[in-house]
Amino acid sequence: MARGLLIVLEGIDGSGKTTLARGIAETFRARGREVVVTAEPTNGPHGQRIRDLTRTGRREEMTPEEEFALFTDDRREHVEGVVYPALERGDVVVQDRSYFSTVAYQGDRGLSRAHILEVSTRIAPTPDVLLVVDVPVDVALERIRATRDAPADDFEKAANLERARATFQTFDAATVLDGTLPPSILLARALAAIDSRRLNLP
Repeated sequence: MARGLLIVLEGIDGSGKTTLARGIAETFRARGREVVVTAEPTNGPHGQRIRDLTRTGRREEMTPEEEFALFTDDRREHVEGVVYPALERGDVVVQDRSYFSTVAYQGDRGLSRAHILEVSTRIAPTPDVLLVVDVPVDVALERIRATRDAPADDFEKAANLERARATFQTFDAATVLDGTLPPSILLARALAAIDSRRLNLP
């Protein structure tokens, strides 16, 4: 059985992660691999609660500690029900967001980023490949406005995005990709980074 591979994509909203994830998945399927495309927050009850909070103003309804607990519960169910089973089967898992987003966004609410990382890594596997798709905040906001009818949610305010963008660039294991590149070039660079990292895996 082929070894499972976990590829995590991170970056601020509007960076192009979701489009890139689809391209990576299609490439690995063309190579003959089974692929699971997934995301956090999930579509489960905890993930839906998280989405509801972003629309209604999470700071007024939930403390940072309660919010982190909600993300943690959602992640635990996701990892146990989707990610680990797929990796054990030898599948390629392409995941849009993981605990790095929690470090970036919930850490911005005053929680210890080191504590978030410690708790999260006890639950979730370390990705084999971590890709950060980076774009300037004004580009991200323009894309968000062009593709969504709803107003920006609580995670999509310019100041919040600037701080999150800076945090994403601090992860040593990440390969940072220029999300303003044409999609075909961005995909080619992502695949080159993935294939390079795979050469060093056990």
